[in-house]
Amino acid sequence: MNFRIGEKVVYPTHGVGIVEQIHNMPPAAAAVALVGHALETAPQAYLLRIYSSSLRVMVPFTNAGSVGLRRVVRRQDVNQVLRYLSAGDCQPAPDWKCRFKENTDKMRSGCLFRVAEVLKCLLLINRAKELSFRERKMLERARHLLISELAVVSEITEALAEASLSKALAEAQLKLLPN
Repeated sequence: MNFRIGEKVVYPTHGVGIVEQIHNMPPAAAAVALVGHALETAPQAYLLRIYSSSLRVMVPFTNAGSVGLRRVVRRQDVNQVLRYLSAGDCQPAPDWKCRFKENTDKMRSGCLFRVAEVLKCLLLINRAKELSFRERKMLERARHLLISELAVVSEITEALAEASLSKALAEAQLKLLPN
């Protein structure tokens, strides 16, 4: 997948960002980032600036797919996510360990629909019993990822994106927990 300077992308572990630069990696960084890859030419990397934290992240071209780097979703995908949150079905695994592993895999996928599944399932569980510390952290992360991408795609503030998310969840008798 090729990205252009100025393109909005999602880095699953950090959130929504923008491709600020595309450049050749310094030799030392290339050696660390590309262990096991043949170096035929100077390796190139995307330099991303993450919106929520202004963190700058360098992602080698060869690692972009494996870390889940992707373009932000389309506007119609946001509507589908909101429809799922308001009326979609969610079946959380009853066993904590299985559920945590499944949710971790969904979060790592970077897919906004999978992140929405995690959020909804954890909110359903939280309604019945208190979440563990790790699941609360995962819920906070899913919340952040959804709000930040909804805001960027819809070109609205994060506060309005949060209100939109809360409205969709309220239709399913769920309440978005404060951050």
